[in-house]
Amino acid sequence: MSAPKFTTLGCRLNAYETEAMKELSQAVGLEDLVVVNTCAVTAEAVRKSRQEIRRLRRENPEARIVVTGCAAQTEPETFAQMAEVDTVIGNTEKMQPETWHGMAADFVGETEKVQVDDIMSVTETAGHLIDGFGTRSRAYVQVQNGCDHRCTFCIIPYGRGNSRSVPAGVVVDQIKRLVDKGYNEVVLTGVDLTSWGADLPATPKLGDLVMRILKLVPDLPRLRISSIDSIEVDENLMQAIATEPRLMPHLHLSLQHGDDLILKRMARRHLRDDAIRFCEEARRLRPDMTFGADIIAGFPTETEAHFENSLKLVQDCALTWLHVFPYSKRDGTPAAKIPNQVNGKVIKDRAARLRAVGEVQVQSHLASQIGKTHQVLMENPHMGRTEQFTEVNFAAPQKEGQIVTATILGLDGTQLMA
Repeated sequence: MSAPKFTTLGCRLNAYETEAMKELSQAVGLEDLVVVNTCAVTAEAVRKSRQEIRRLRRENPEARIVVTGCAAQTEPETFAQMAEVDTVIGNTEKMQPETWHGMAADFVGETEKVQVDDIMSVTETAGHLIDGFGTRSRAYVQVQNGCDHRCTFCIIPYGRGNSRSVPAGVVVDQIKRLVDKGYNEVVLTGVDLTSWGADLPATPKLGDLVMRILKLVPDLPRLRISSIDSIEVDENLMQAIATEPRLMPHLHLSLQHGDDLILKRMARRHLRDDAIRFCEEARRLRPDMTFGADIIAGFPTETEAHFENSLKLVQDCALTWLHVFPYSKRDGTPAAKIPNQVNGKVIKDRAARLRAVGEVQVQSHLASQIGKTHQVLMENPHMGRTEQFTEVNFAAPQKEGQIVTATILGLDGTQLMA
C-alpha cells in the first residue's frame, strides 16, 4: 500500500488546494490513490491534463485515479469517459471532508463516479482549511475564489464559480499563525483578487484588507499580493503602496492586451490609457515598483496594428515580467465563436515577438540593479528574491527563510549575483 500521489496543473490556487486535499486524504487514511488537479484555462491545458492522466495510469496500474480541478468542473464527462479515470470530483467537492471520507476503505455505500455540482451555487471559500503553503520562506494564503466577470476568452468562472471572499478576521488570524511559525513573507492569492470584499458586509476593498493585515500583524516582515485587475484598485491599496514598506513593490497585472478595440472584444473593463495611468501613478507613489503582466497574443480579429499596440504597451507601462499566452480557442467561450480567428502560425510568431520584448525588459531591469542594496528573502541556501521578486544568486550559502541584506555585484542570465 502506498500514500496518495498528487499532480497539480495550472495556477497557484490549484497548488494551494492540492495541499488542502493532501491533508483531507491523509485524515481518512486513503492509500493507493492518484489525484490529478486539472487546469482549464486553455484547450491546451485540458489536453495536457488528459495526457498526464494517461501517463499516471501507466505508472500506477493498480491505483485509483481521481480527477478534479477546473477542467473536471467544466467538462466532467470528458474525464469520466476516459478508461484511466475512476472518479471525477468538482472544485467544491474536492475541498469537502465528506468527499474524501466517501473514498475511504471503511465507507459503506455507493460512491458516484462523477461528483460535480453547480459551482455557481457555491457561496463560501474553503480558504480556512490550511495555513498557507509554499517554501519555508514564503506562504500563500487564499483570500478569494471565483470571478463575477465574463471575459470572452475565459472559461474559469465556470470552473471556479462566482466571486466569494474569506472574511478579514479569518485572514488576519491565519497570517498571525504563519508568522508565529516563522514565515517572513505572505502572499495573498485568489482568482480575481481585487474583487475581494464585494460579497462581505459593508463591502470592504482589497486595500482595506491589506491595511488591516499590516496594522494587526506588525511582526509580518513582508506582504505580497498576486495578480490584480488594475481598474479595480481602490484608494486604500494605493495608500498602502505609497506608505507601507512591508507591502512589496511588485504587482502582477491582468492587462491581456494593448489595443482598445481588442480589449472591448475581450469584454475587459479597462482601456489602454487606464493601464498606463495606473502604472505611472503606482510608480510615482513607489519609485522602485516593478510590474508583471498577462498578455494574450493572437486574439480573434487581432491585426498587426492591434498587436503592435500590445508590443508598445510593454514600454508604455514599463512592464518587466511578462506572462505571454498564445490565444487558444476554448469551446464554451464567446471568443471561440468570433469570426476571423487568427492563423496559428501568426499567433505563435506574435507570442515569440512579445516574449523577446519581455526578455529585453528583464535584462534592462537586471542591469539597473547592479550596485544597489536589497533585502533578499532566501528560498534556498544559494537563491533568494528581492522585494521586486527578482532572483539573486549567492556564492556563499545563506540561511533558508531568512531576509538578508545584499549588494548586487553583477548578473548571470536572468539572475542577479550577490
